[in-house]
Amino acid sequence: MFGIGGLLMNDLSLTEAMEELSSAEDFLSFFGIGFDQSIVHINRLHIMQRFHDYLAQVEAQLPESDEALRAVYQRLLSRAYDDFVHSDAQTEKVFKVFKQSQPGFVSVEQLLGS
Repeated sequence: MFGIGGLLMNDLSLTEAMEELSSAEDFLSFFGIGFDQSIVHINRLHIMQRFHDYLAQVEAQLPESDEALRAVYQRLLSRAYDDFVHSDAQTEKVFKVFKQSQPGFVSVEQLLGS
């Protein structure tokens, strides 16, 4: 089992174990999700935000047992990672900056009022 700071993660509850995780790589490893480091390096914040977004969508239906909850978390994190394996941050539009509409081209004539 995945360990942090000398503690085996199976000695902790799921919530306690997740509190010890600090990087996208930690989360992916903890949940047993194979990953390409180059994809995570470029998209780590996007992956984690997408995971958070997916969790928010199912928050009301989350199971209570650690085992069932772990399976849900694993599935949603894997889905979030896969989003960026098959796409990119600009296409996925996870953060507000990507959701804003792009300004159109303004010609010099339009600026000068001709």
